[in-house]
Amino acid sequence: MRAAIIGIGAIARLHAKALADIPGVTLVAATCRTEEKGRAFATEFGCTWHADAATLLRREKPDFVTVATPSGAHLDAALAAIRRGVPVICEKPLEITLKRIDRMIAAADRRGVALGAIFPQRFNPVVATVQEAAATGRFGQLAIAASYVPWWRDDAYYGPGRWQGTKALDGGGALMNQSIHGVDALQWIAGATMPGLAPGENPVESVVALTAVRAHDAERLEVEDTCVAILRLKNGALGQLLAATSLFPGSLRRLLVGGRDGTAEILEEQLVSWRFRTEATDDAAIRERLGGASHTSGGAADPMAINYACHTRNFEQFLAAVREGRRPPLDGLEGRKAVAIVEACYKSARTGRVAKVEDPRGLQPS
Repeated sequence: MRAAIIGIGAIARLHAKALADIPGVTLVAATCRTEEKGRAFATEFGCTWHADAATLLRREKPDFVTVATPSGAHLDAALAAIRRGVPVICEKPLEITLKRIDRMIAAADRRGVALGAIFPQRFNPVVATVQEAAATGRFGQLAIAASYVPWWRDDAYYGPGRWQGTKALDGGGALMNQSIHGVDALQWIAGATMPGLAPGENPVESVVALTAVRAHDAERLEVEDTCVAILRLKNGALGQLLAATSLFPGSLRRLLVGGRDGTAEILEEQLVSWRFRTEATDDAAIRERLGGASHTSGGAADPMAINYACHTRNFEQFLAAVREGRRPPLDGLEGRKAVAIVEACYKSARTGRVAKVEDPRGLQPS
């Protein structure tokens, strides 16, 4: 399959490396408005460079594209491919507003084109193991699902000329950009305890949130570097979010899930707690296999200190669906859920009130 990357930012190099590990996939082209940068990328990864998506799609005719532009530019890139009938898989967040995401989903559905989202933490073995435990009811009645991302970004990260930290292209700060992986993992795991949810329905009902700028220039930074939120889930459980790029020097992210019958806690890629009222035959093996110390900082202080193997698995799942002519499991409706939670958090912080999490229009919850 002929792959192309729209947008050569830092994450594009991870996309290129992840695609290179998939048998039968060849990266043929990438886009970048800066010729010097584009040609350097093309040389490094053995592909061609084009200045814009329209030219790339017309000349290269890829079998699918990945979108790695700044977050607020995902819509235009995705629509360009969808209009040509080219399957699209898009880096997180799918877009920075639900309105834009819904346009992407509607366009892909009308054209009959696969639209996939990139949330690589779903393909992290330790996160997937906790989600499976939730799906099989091992936590009993869920009580808490919490995500903590206590990270650090220096002033240069939000410096002049950078799209990070702008409302137009980042859409938000520590919550929308850095912590959205944890938001998605939380709702994915919690949703597994609610088998009656309709496709696209969010397991989170409402949120209360506060945001602040605490470690950077508040007059220049357009978004938050600190956020805390409380969630109410549709099954009555509660949730917590901590999102920060304000905590020097940055710590590993945590995910905590538990209820009446058990608790699991993840520290980056390490399963630090795996305890249940009733022990299963493979629990000891799971603790042995996933309980080792994390071998990555996960981006706590360095945005690129992440393991791209989960991106590879994310791409593989999408491509299997494309080859088989079916809807990707991690499709636009799934990718929408995390942004719906984030958008509700920002509304709550802005109004000082509880904010409902918006499900897709026309959805009839079961």
